[in-house]
Amino acid sequence: NTMNKPFAGHAGFHFVPANFRFLKRQLRALGVRTGSVDGILADLGVSSHQLDTPERGFSYRFDAALDMRMDPSAGQSAADVLNEYTADELQRVFSEFGEVRNARTLAQACLQFREKGRFRTTSDLTSVCDTVMMGERWRYLSQVFQALRMEVNDETGALEDFLRDALEMLAPGGRIVVIAYHSIE
Repeated sequence: NTMNKPFAGHAGFHFVPANFRFLKRQLRALGVRTGSVDGILADLGVSSHQLDTPERGFSYRFDAALDMRMDPSAGQSAADVLNEYTADELQRVFSEFGEVRNARTLAQACLQFREKGRFRTTSDLTSVCDTVMMGERWRYLSQVFQALRMEVNDETGALEDFLRDALEMLAPGGRIVVIAYHSIE
């Protein structure tokens, strides 16, 4: 930060633990003016704590509620997406956010599962995936779970908002560093 403000954290850094989407709002709440930030670092990765907490439903390694919301009190869960989306919507999610090669087949398998019951747990989803899986199991499941997580949390929309606001908040000559983990980001 080019301003000498008391909120600047350790060694001139201030960590803002909030959704990237709200960067400008968070900085303004701290008294930061538009066009005055020297550097912004964004780490787009999901935390290992989220993945390793079974009840969050982010991982296929545990049988848990199919949630995947970054904020468990907001919006629709992964189970809601799987139970409510049409086949075309599910195909779009699996294809666009997970780059799943047989997205249409998986979407149809999800609809067939819904004829018997509702998606509730990660095991419900993995059992459907196991019937149509292509390639290595861990990779396929990772792609499917990533796709649902990205949809549930509107991650690409949040990234677009962040990038727009980051450019606005950046000072002339400032830098933005974004750590991304897959080609969609």
